[in-house]
This record gives sequence, structure tokens and C-alpha cells, in this order.
Amino acid sequence: MTSTPTATVEPDGREPKRTEARTETGRRLRWWRELAYIVGLYLVYSWVRNRFGSSGTGAARIALDHAKDIIGAQDAVGLWFEPELQRWYLGLPARGLIRVWNIYYGTAHFVVTAGALIWLYRRQPDRYSLWRTTLAAMTLAALIGFATYSLMPPRLLDSTSTYGACFGQEPGCEGYRIVDTLAVDGGWLSFDDEKAAAVSNQYAAMPSMHTGWSTWSAAVLWGLVRRRWVRALVVAYPCATVFCILITGNHYWLDALGGLVAFAVGFGIARAVTTWNESRLQRRQSAAA
Repeated sequence: MTSTPTATVEPDGREPKRTEARTETGRRLRWWRELAYIVGLYLVYSWVRNRFGSSGTGAARIALDHAKDIIGAQDAVGLWFEPELQRWYLGLPARGLIRVWNIYYGTAHFVVTAGALIWLYRRQPDRYSLWRTTLAAMTLAALIGFATYSLMPPRLLDSTSTYGACFGQEPGCEGYRIVDTLAVDGGWLSFDDEKAAAVSNQYAAMPSMHTGWSTWSAAVLWGLVRRRWVRALVVAYPCATVFCILITGNHYWLDALGGLVAFAVGFGIARAVTTWNESRLQRRQSAAA
């Protein structure tokens, strides 16, 4: 069973606005403290993520070498299909409305993740601690990949932009023929904008946190909805996200696999932490009783 947010009754009989949730064990979840946790985590994540990768001498060459390793690994198992997949999709009428996918790429992982977290806090506080900690642990685990394995995304393999493999050379010098759809078709933002590029790590591709966060969102939302068609949409969300990151040239499929690994690691850590914390609270309550 799950509990719903609780509120005391004012002396005049009116029920105040619900500003906190309470679990079945009686532990209160204060919204302002949870908000501070999330904002603090994201600031740390952004700072560490952007500190490594696309700055420094030889960064582009290192990231390109790693990209060639990834491509070689995928090709070894016969699954280096990203160029063909993108060419097929962009060959559809109206280029498959690729601009919509670019906007989706830049916005959905923020909106859906935040919405799922807030909904979970309001409706199922007993599940909240586990999944909030999963989100935090998964995100921090991803930083290890960003800091230690800079990876040039497919969209930059033939790009002449500052961070592209063909900077200062002829376009398509590497011969992969992958289009940077953000630069060509536009979207929510373009990394060709120097201001955006300066505050973002262009080579933070492994693991794909779009995949990790969308999988987390699906796991959270699955327990919040009951109708079959809604659950079908929940399952479709991470699948659509993986499709998006491939056709827009932002990730390799191995990056998506890395995102799933980060999710699994985060969930394992969260289970251990949550179990320990709940046991500690139960012992405290027993002692008080």
C-alpha cells in the first residue's frame, strides 16, 4: 500500500495546502528539502560534466579515437548501422520532421523526468525515496564515464565546427556521412552557438543519460498509471528516446547501452541505501516505543 500526502487541520477547521508527504513509517518528506537535493545534484552534475572533455589540448583527437573504438566494436558484431539509419530517416518526406526530434532531444528528458519525480512525491511517497536515490546515484555514476572517457558523438565525426573531427579541413573528411541535424535543421538549441558550446561538454556521450533518465521515468510512471494504453506510452517513451538519439546523430547505440548500465548501477545503490535507511528508522521507532 502507498500513502498520500498528509496535512494537519487548522484551528478553524480548514485544511491547509499540502506541502509535504508522509510515508507509511511516518517519515516526512519536505518538498523544499527535496528540491534543494535535486537542484544541488544537478549543479554538481553540470559542473563536473562540463569540466571534462571538450576543452584542453588534443581533446578532439582523444574523443575521436574513442569514437573510432566504439565504431570498431559495433562493426565487429555487425551493428554499425547509425549512418544508414539516419540516411533512411532523413530520406523520408519532409526529412521525417527531424526538427521535431531535435526539440524532443533538447526538452523531453527535463520535462518528463521532473514531472515523474513530482508526481511520485505527491502520489506515492513510499516509493519516492528509492527512485529519487536511484536518479541521484545513476546521474553521479554517469559522471565517471564523462570524466574518464570523452567520446565524440556521431554528429561531429564529419563536422567542421570547432569541436568536429574535420575542423580546419574539408567537410566529411572522415567519410562517415552523418549529418549534424541540430546544425542543419535547427531545434531547441544548436551547439554551433558558441555560447551554448562554451558551457557544455561536447564529448559527454558515454553513457547516454537521455536513455538512463527516460528508462528511470518509465520505471517510475509504470507504478503510477493503470490503464493499458497509458502503460504502452510509458514503455514507448524510452524506446522513442533511443530512436531519437540515433537518428539525430547524438549517440551511438553503445551509449544507450551504457545508459542502461548506469540505471542498473543507480538502482542497485538506491536499493541498498533505502533498505539500510528504512531499517535504521524502524529500529529507532522500536526503541522509542
